[in-house]
Amino acid sequence: MTPFSVELANAEDTARLGQDVGLSLRKGDLIALSGDLGAGKSTFARGLIRTIADDADYDVPSPTFTIVQSYPELRLPISHVDLYRLSTADEIDELGLDEALLDGIVLIEWPERADGFLPPVSLSITLQDHGSGRKAFIEGPPDVLARLERSLAIRSFLARSGLAHAERRYLLGDASARGYETLSTGSGTPLILMNSPYNPGGPILRDGKTYMQIAHLSQSVNAFVALDRLLASKGFNVPHINAEDLEHGFLVIENLGSDGILDKDGAPIFERYEAAVRLLAKLHQFIWPQDIPVGNGATHRLHHFDRDAMMIEVELLSDWYVPRMNGTVISPDLKSSYIAAWDNVFSQLSNAEQSLLLRDVHSPNILWQAHRSGIERVGLIDFQDAMLGPSAYDVASLIMDARVTIEPDMQDLLLAAYIEERRAGSTAFDETGFKKAFAIMAAQRNAKILGIFVRLDERDGKPFYLRHLPRIQTYLERVIDHPALAPVKDWCEKNGILAQRIKA
Repeated sequence: MTPFSVELANAEDTARLGQDVGLSLRKGDLIALSGDLGAGKSTFARGLIRTIADDADYDVPSPTFTIVQSYPELRLPISHVDLYRLSTADEIDELGLDEALLDGIVLIEWPERADGFLPPVSLSITLQDHGSGRKAFIEGPPDVLARLERSLAIRSFLARSGLAHAERRYLLGDASARGYETLSTGSGTPLILMNSPYNPGGPILRDGKTYMQIAHLSQSVNAFVALDRLLASKGFNVPHINAEDLEHGFLVIENLGSDGILDKDGAPIFERYEAAVRLLAKLHQFIWPQDIPVGNGATHRLHHFDRDAMMIEVELLSDWYVPRMNGTVISPDLKSSYIAAWDNVFSQLSNAEQSLLLRDVHSPNILWQAHRSGIERVGLIDFQDAMLGPSAYDVASLIMDARVTIEPDMQDLLLAAYIEERRAGSTAFDETGFKKAFAIMAAQRNAKILGIFVRLDERDGKPFYLRHLPRIQTYLERVIDHPALAPVKDWCEKNGILAQRIKA
């Protein structure tokens, strides 16, 4: 990827470039910022630091006299360095830049005074006068430039959508490749930017398919767009899509707020969980199409939650959780017996009721809309991985919430509320069949999550998911007593899986 330049008409454009650069950075990045006095380095630096601080008025003093101004409290800690007053280049060793890069980023003004003593530079940005404005010349390694070019592509998308001057702020990243930002325009509730690049899916695992393809995870933003419009057409409360760039994976969507279904202490609010489970009961009374229009002449096909998808997910337990717990990779024979046990269990789902399966119906993905009524009080925001599968799956996902402990008594009340709502909607509802499917799907999902959370720690460097493991272990232990799960329960008991607690 070759170096490029960005034209900056005024100081506001320079500050916005700081925003765009700031949102592309990762721990370990070093930015070398060059330019004559008055070229806009301070304006750029304030834009970058205030973006990471999520505060448009954040105090950003010049480091001219202190040489290093540190911001260790930020989401991404920053060391802002000014080498203008450096006596000799070898003094750089005393600034602790290598240590700062271990936990955050370093922004250096007047890097030319370093005379080769700097750690490797991630981005080199030079600000120069250009006509009545300025121009920024940017170079760096291809991977860093690719990150920045995607951030700049977001700015271009916003400009095409009438949001050229929106203030961008980091909102969150999830366990996938997606990222989210808030977009403030100076009035009203900020909008949400979804940054969802096409995900090729990783290495081939079997039958020429990646994990994502076997598990039927969405690879492009088309899935979200299709499901969003389908759910809205049935009266469910999902974010309105204000602008879209399907080719690049950018959406501007409605902000449904931050009021969830947990109280201020992080405990579940029964009324809100009950409203959510009754929403699922209504959702399961619709007949859902398999092919859904996206809006650009294309369609999105809903996959079936088939045996291969269920199995690749529970194999996360055998491939990641069991080795972490036992300290050794599972043997081929033991793996084969594990798969055979689940095959036996999954074969019992052949007559299970099928419906739209949203896949991740739990507290992080439900926003409470107190100003609305009925099912519209429940805002849904994560459904791009939806499939057609056992209706019991989403009920199990909600009632056994992976992120917050739902005690057995509350689980029973929520399940009873769902069944009550289904009976009111149809006398043909098969409660016995549903409860069996519920147990199987709850066990399948919790086995998957045990493996995913260990994988997120070991492969992706995200250890904070491990704190949820005791809860998931308890959930699995509760449902595995159902007779339909006897083969899996026997396997777990023979191999000591339920008798231990993983060491984080």
